[in-house]
Amino acid sequence: MASPPPNSSVSVGGKGSSLSPAAVYAVSQGLASVTIDPAALEKLSLTKRTSPLNPKRDGPSNSQLLTLEESRAALAVLLNKFVLSDAAVRPSIPSLIADTLALPSGHESVDFGSALGFLNSIFRLNSKNVGEIELGREEAGVFEASCAASVGVCAMLDCCSSALVKVADAVAALSCEAARADVSAFDLFGSGDGFSIKDETDVASDMKVLLFGSKLVGQNESGSFNEIPTVNASFREAVRTLHVRTRVELNSTVKFKKSMVFGNHGKEKAFAGSVLPLAMSMQSMIESSLGRSKSTINMISDNSLRPRVAEAFEKACPSLDGMRVQFQSITEKAASKIDYLLTLHYVYEYLVKFREVLAWEAAVALFAIEIDDSIEKPQVDQASKLNGDVAKGEKKTDKKKKKTLGKGTSSIRQLLRDSILCKSEPSSENVVVLAEWACDLAKYFDPKDTRLDNLLIRVKEIVESNEVRRLPKIPKGRGGGCWDPARARPPLLVISMRSATCAVDDGWLFRGTRDFGKEQMTIRERAFSIITGVFKMHGAVALDTPVFELRETLMGKYGEDSKLIYDLADQGGELCSLRYDLTVPFARYLAMNNISALKRYQIAKVYRRDNPSKGRYREFYQCDFDIAGQYETMEPDFEVIKVLTELLDQLDIGSYEIKLNHRKLLDGMLEICGVPSEKFRAVCSSIDKLDKQPFEQIKKELVVEKGLAVETADKIGAFVKKRGPPLEILSELNKEGSQFLENAGSVLAMNDLELLFKALEKAKCLDRVVFDLSLARGLDYYTGVIYEAVFKVSTQVGSIAAGGRYDNLVGMFSGKQVPAVGVSLGIERVFTIMEQLEKDRNQVIRATETQVLVAILGKDLTLAAEIVGELWDAKIKAEFGLTKRVMNHINRAKQSGIPWMVIVGESEVSSGIFKLKNIEANQEEEIPREKFVEELRRRLGIV
Repeated sequence: MASPPPNSSVSVGGKGSSLSPAAVYAVSQGLASVTIDPAALEKLSLTKRTSPLNPKRDGPSNSQLLTLEESRAALAVLLNKFVLSDAAVRPSIPSLIADTLALPSGHESVDFGSALGFLNSIFRLNSKNVGEIELGREEAGVFEASCAASVGVCAMLDCCSSALVKVADAVAALSCEAARADVSAFDLFGSGDGFSIKDETDVASDMKVLLFGSKLVGQNESGSFNEIPTVNASFREAVRTLHVRTRVELNSTVKFKKSMVFGNHGKEKAFAGSVLPLAMSMQSMIESSLGRSKSTINMISDNSLRPRVAEAFEKACPSLDGMRVQFQSITEKAASKIDYLLTLHYVYEYLVKFREVLAWEAAVALFAIEIDDSIEKPQVDQASKLNGDVAKGEKKTDKKKKKTLGKGTSSIRQLLRDSILCKSEPSSENVVVLAEWACDLAKYFDPKDTRLDNLLIRVKEIVESNEVRRLPKIPKGRGGGCWDPARARPPLLVISMRSATCAVDDGWLFRGTRDFGKEQMTIRERAFSIITGVFKMHGAVALDTPVFELRETLMGKYGEDSKLIYDLADQGGELCSLRYDLTVPFARYLAMNNISALKRYQIAKVYRRDNPSKGRYREFYQCDFDIAGQYETMEPDFEVIKVLTELLDQLDIGSYEIKLNHRKLLDGMLEICGVPSEKFRAVCSSIDKLDKQPFEQIKKELVVEKGLAVETADKIGAFVKKRGPPLEILSELNKEGSQFLENAGSVLAMNDLELLFKALEKAKCLDRVVFDLSLARGLDYYTGVIYEAVFKVSTQVGSIAAGGRYDNLVGMFSGKQVPAVGVSLGIERVFTIMEQLEKDRNQVIRATETQVLVAILGKDLTLAAEIVGELWDAKIKAEFGLTKRVMNHINRAKQSGIPWMVIVGESEVSSGIFKLKNIEANQEEEIPREKFVEELRRRLGIV
């Protein structure tokens, strides 16, 4: 994360703008000035006058001075907080802070101990009269709540440590080369079962890419090299944790309340908790880095040079003992709980020393590589590269073949050598260059140095070059993207997800996502055509909605399944998530556009962090049909279920049943069993698993996790076993003495179901329906009839479609109740069954609809264009080929299932007679040139 370029300007308060750690660091180093957006100042001028501050009553008065850099950072943070606050802040306060930042010096004299002390100190610094601006109570509250000093130091820590994440990996890779290290520890792979640490596998993968092609590594086994994945991964995690908190704190608004108590409300304590893991990880990184440097020195073959290099290293490089003492002072200061800001200051100083250690490791590795004549060190001077003279000359003079660095490390080595300001060449007589290099590299690795940008960009290019894996792959959808600390800002779209099992079953490998080849797409298009036809036959109109929604739109609608929602990373704007289904976006659309009636269908992809299984993916299509609006009782419910039966019948993929229940009947059952109303939804989520788990396991969950009595769970077990023909089960529930008749909600549900079953019976589709009291559907928004379609074939994949009535969902967005009912077809499972049926039938799937192949016996493209153009104009689906070999044309037609072929060679052109071949019958006949289009239309039945 490099800082903005020198002499740049950081604007605060602008619409959509946010303050980044890199910007704060640039201000702290005097590389950037700060300006306030004029619109923000104008907005502040409209605020009401705040009540005056009572020095005796309000706020602490302890003095708190910072270093020059820390004070600048704190001023930048405080300025942003004042501009963003909803409190009564006058424009003169932030303007005065901006003026203070613009001063060339003196910032270390600003007192951050209290609001009054702060105001007095910046007045003195600007040579102003303290009485010119009387500090208001709300303004003082913003100062105290902003915790600007701590946030500023954390921003500096964030920026510097983020840059070192990739620097540390690159330097470690150079050390692996210089020390001839054994790199077998980098052979780590994600297990796919949630039991591998992603950061560790990522570090290992990056190291392999950096070292790809190296002929040096693989000899020296050392713990400091083996622990690179673990130690560097720990550092990545600590940096990411700090970044998340810092970024939020930098741009969060201080909400002022009249009863607001002065103070930072534990923020400094929380910051200390965020930086301590960073300090601990840096301590491990330092130990590992120093160990690698010593291993590299020990590999220097020159016996007279080795001790002199070791002496220079021990003399100038920060020692392990000294770093341990410094780390101990951090932990002691944090444990004292007296001054958390001083803890942050100590950690920042520790990071600066860590940067020196990395610089020394890089210098030692470069030095060892440069003096080793057995290593090939190609020069990438652009002129030489273009002429090729250097490479050719080296090949002629070098009799002994030299060992090569990895592609990534070779590039990094050249970049560092070209960037180092000290141009002295290392040699056995010039060991002093080692200290000069280390000093310059320590500056190089500071984000304020513009050279660092080139290094970070180069490392990023290398690790993303895919040199090792070569072949790309589709995502499992398990580990999730996370912010790359080497970048100046996070990628635009990052998906945050939990790990989930990647299951293997019956030879199927489930990765959560998949590609679809031409044969599979043929099946999909056929299915979509059938489904769309059924929807349109019932008068539905098409609708499309965004693939991601505001997170607040989706949350609270799916019960326990809300944990399966994919969240997009916070980019400083609106919090968004990928859509979980199509129903909630449909309800949002109705509410947003004030629509009270609509019959719509939508076919689109949805996303869930679920465990993949056969026919179950994390990215998949849903085909939804919904009817919204006021209708007669069960009118839309009947049509939706009828649509479902038509879909499954026309897709012709085996026998199925539609399990059906009513949410009010389910709630009545739970009430009869003695379940408290506040536990209804949680208990329903457990009951919903009965199709996958035995009741004894569900009972244990109900008792142990959901807190039900054993007797209550047993009563539920007796009810949920009831399933069978709809009218038969309904008659049983309506018998005299039935407990359901004593429950008002259940009576209403049974009346609805009686009407629905009779309508389905008249429509000749009741035989597909099973009344199942165990059907619960865990989604929170269902209010009436619920149903789920399940296939009963050898390629059984469980639930294939589901839906129900949701009368309150639209009202959750607008307050206006728009009743609705719908069904969602899980098309991926349909595809799974259709593909398996095609295999079982041993049928060849035609991926194209081509009717004619124009076979040109030669390479005359203009002739092909003329002939095939006539066919296309006549609406005949045609392809063409250019080759002299007739069998190549015939084989192509057979493989693609093309029924007809027009053969045209030199003799056919000169005679004006084309050959028309029936591929399946293997018969040829001659057709006059002027009649071949008409004849093909006739034989293809094209009117």
